[in-house]
Amino acid sequence: MRSTEPLARAMTRWFGRDAARVQHFLKVWAFARMIGRREGMEEEQLFVLESAALAHDIGIKTAEARYHSCAGHYQEELGPEDARPMLEELGYTPEETERICWLIGHHHTYGLDGGLDYQILLEADFLVNAYEEPFSREAIAAGGERFFRTQAGLELLHTLYLD
Repeated sequence: MRSTEPLARAMTRWFGRDAARVQHFLKVWAFARMIGRREGMEEEQLFVLESAALAHDIGIKTAEARYHSCAGHYQEELGPEDARPMLEELGYTPEETERICWLIGHHHTYGLDGGLDYQILLEADFLVNAYEEPFSREAIAAGGERFFRTQAGLELLHTLYLD
């Protein structure tokens, strides 16, 4: 499998001294990788998922500059336009770039039938946000019931927060 390390370095440079955001995307990447492997994803699909996990919040900087907000819908609106040149510069194919940008553009939109990579990205981001926010046990349980579909994601949710 191709390495996502060049994108991880580029995203670290993108956020610069914002260590909390760098740590956030690295945690989402780690959970997405764990879930994707446990769910038996093919290597190419896993590469796209891991890349989307690293870049999922790329739109935050532009959203804060333009709208003075990091609201999810602004991240979805602006993230793909920030990600596309970076992905192209790093040698992603047009197909990979489009899928990653679609995932970035929908990572706060729950309830779509967006494929396994989309589902895993939502679950990985929720697992990290539940800790960082932090969410109440009740909110975590409700989110698990409403949004989690993968066995690996559910196991992590229960192991980390509910059992």
